[in-house]
Amino acid sequence: MTAKITNIAKNTSYFTLALILQKIISFTYFILIARAIGPADLGKYYFAISFTSIFGIFIDIGQSSVLTREVAKRPEDAGRYFSSVFLFKLPLALLSSLAVLAIINFANYPEITRQLVYLSMFCMVLDSFTLTFFAISRGFHNLKYESISSIIFQLIVFIVVLAALKFNLGLIWLMMSLVSASLYNTAYSFFIVKKRWGLKINWRPDKTLIKSILLVSLPFAVYAIFQRVYMYLDSVLLSLLAGDHQVGIYQIPFKIIFALQFLPLAFVASLFPAMSHYWHKNREQLSVTFERAMNYLIIISLPISVGGIILADKIMVIFKSGFSDAILPLQITMAAVIFMFLNFPVGSLLNACDRQKINTINMGVVLAASVILNLILIPRYQAVGASLTVLLTNLLMFILGMAVVPRITKYDYKKIIIMFLKSLLAVIIMGAVGYYLKNQINLILTIIFSGLSYFIALYAFRGFKKEDIASIYQSFVKKESGNNIEPIA
Repeated sequence: MTAKITNIAKNTSYFTLALILQKIISFTYFILIARAIGPADLGKYYFAISFTSIFGIFIDIGQSSVLTREVAKRPEDAGRYFSSVFLFKLPLALLSSLAVLAIINFANYPEITRQLVYLSMFCMVLDSFTLTFFAISRGFHNLKYESISSIIFQLIVFIVVLAALKFNLGLIWLMMSLVSASLYNTAYSFFIVKKRWGLKINWRPDKTLIKSILLVSLPFAVYAIFQRVYMYLDSVLLSLLAGDHQVGIYQIPFKIIFALQFLPLAFVASLFPAMSHYWHKNREQLSVTFERAMNYLIIISLPISVGGIILADKIMVIFKSGFSDAILPLQITMAAVIFMFLNFPVGSLLNACDRQKINTINMGVVLAASVILNLILIPRYQAVGASLTVLLTNLLMFILGMAVVPRITKYDYKKIIIMFLKSLLAVIIMGAVGYYLKNQINLILTIIFSGLSYFIALYAFRGFKKEDIASIYQSFVKKESGNNIEPIA
């Protein structure tokens, strides 16, 4: 890697730090909530979030991804794109909210569940517009403001959750924590669009541009719908087929793997606009970027996956005994982490290189498989069945995506295989250390020593060099230099 630090490195570094803090805060208050209210009420709480999250994608329908891509390519037209997307989302937000209200009131759910859904629906609308506002900043290759806001968002939630638990205010005020944070996030992100990027809403809709955006975003929209339904339908089906208790049990592994996604999310947030740029300007650099993204996520995902499987029983000690049934679901979902992580750069490559239709078809196939598997496995195995579905469908998505990559770029697959083998050898050593230590010392020390053994072994196998560590350090201390995108050499 060259001495000159690129925007992609800086953005990844800043956003990764922010997401680490965000996920630490988020997981901390999740533990507090789970310990305080138990599996059944936890199931009600996360059913409301899962239910409205499915409908939230119908507000955005992939427009934010298109907005980021188009602003990255044509920053001079950012104002026109922003206004068109914003105006089109207004009626979509109204229609999606009406759909949520109609379905939840038609279904036979208790009053407390419906109230939770109403509050979560409000968050759904606010978060969709926040996504649009921050999509502008991403298009300008700037993740600093989003990084700051993500931390403040979680701090607001954390403070309100602490108050709700201390004064025993119940599930409604636990959901109000998300409402408060979403209100802040929407206001802040809009302020950045207006003051930092100087964009204003043109209330006269550009019908031609809106139509153009819709045509481009259609594959993104269908993919996003498939992806959102895939992510949250298992919790909804668990509620319908197995009850709130099993939803609460399943939320333990779901929340853990969701928290772990900060690593690929941070990397891809900066990677996507860069890949879009390289697709049009530098195909050779596109191949190099993809290879390094895959190598990076292999190095990270393997120890997380294996470590999670080995330490699952110790991790569950954090929660009360009511969650002991979550050990096996956690081990199964941790096995899916490898494929889950690697699907991020594969999907970003397809979307950035005008293969979003193929990506959408793949996601549709995976969603269909998920529905079928959940309907078969949940009645028989409950939360374990939902976890098995996560593993099998993430593997399927990886196979389908990698089959398309060679048609886009001539990457060196041998380098990726070699990196996988080096990481596998290192993770075997780590696994042995972790398995021995988990019954000898506490969980935190076990994780620290196991992690150190992995990176020492990986360094010995030449999985990374001193220059790689230096470049990551420099990405934090160097000053930003505009919105240029330099190749990762």
